[in-house]
Amino acid sequence: MRRERGFTLIELAIVLVIIGIIIGMVLKGQDLIQNARMKKLVNEVRKWEVGLWTCFDRAGKFPGDVNGDGIIEQDPFNPGATNCPDSDPACRCFRTLAQTVYPGSDNHAIQLGSYTFYVYVGSDGGTPPKNVIAICGQASCQNLATGDETYADFLRNFDLAIDGEVDANSGVVRAGQSSSDISSTHVLTGVTTSSSWTSTTGAAIYYFDRKP
Repeated sequence: MRRERGFTLIELAIVLVIIGIIIGMVLKGQDLIQNARMKKLVNEVRKWEVGLWTCFDRAGKFPGDVNGDGIIEQDPFNPGATNCPDSDPACRCFRTLAQTVYPGSDNHAIQLGSYTFYVYVGSDGGTPPKNVIAICGQASCQNLATGDETYADFLRNFDLAIDGEVDANSGVVRAGQSSSDISSTHVLTGVTTSSSWTSTTGAAIYYFDRKP
């Protein structure tokens, strides 16, 4: 009779170790991909900031500053805006940069794998108002609650990259809790901040101009 031989404990242990190594490599690869996406979000938002300051340096005011008071009231991306026409040097400067730096049908959108963030500029509606860049999980930024913890992870990382620590209620990056309707003007005109980054935090409010 033929004797059938099974695997020894050593052979099974080696197989399990190999499987563990493969799983570890897959998980590590996923972490690297996610970290790369988070870094890209920071870099893309930085492009907006650089663009705003570049045009401020060239034109003496921020693009979208209608009244010349230093506060952004109009979406500099919107070519049809009556208060931010191409005849305005700051607006023309920003749109010229946008053609190469922020390409795409929706200049406000940042695509990170299956996640999309939308970037808007404006003021926080405070007294006195302060300029902000809003990074939102939804196109209109009306309802900031996403219910997705991964969005919060992206925003926590953005907070860490800019402020050097994760604190939703201090520094120049704050957690957005609610905001006014900006779907028509694409300008943030008011915001309520939160004390913590949670899965329902759908936006980061970056005070790029002056600390709140």
